[in-house]
Amino acid sequence: MASLRYIVQLHTDVPRAARFYAHGLGLAVTVCTLRWAELASGPSKIALMEAPSDFKAESNNSSFLSFSVADMDGTISRLLSMGAELDGQIRYETHGKVAAVRCLDGHLLGLYEPGNV
Repeated sequence: MASLRYIVQLHTDVPRAARFYAHGLGLAVTVCTLRWAELASGPSKIALMEAPSDFKAESNNSSFLSFSVADMDGTISRLLSMGAELDGQIRYETHGKVAAVRCLDGHLLGLYEPGNV
């Protein structure tokens, strides 16, 4: 049986992307070089790899990572200040807040703040 080792994303500037995930979402950076970074989110690991020079993330072929956050408004504010773009509006569902942002290289990040149920 295979086990998942990493979820890998391509980025044009790996150290900048690592700072984005670390400061914007609070992920722990365990390795960071110019070409490769590893971040931990609980038991899951995300790897950031330097993209080829002709790389262009396409919105319909990009990865989609989903994160639970404790403070949607603060998280969105931090991510936007670091260069992210809100993809639509924050939605207020009965189970909590839901939003999507695009990171520096166009990868889609889903954000979920559980409501008080």
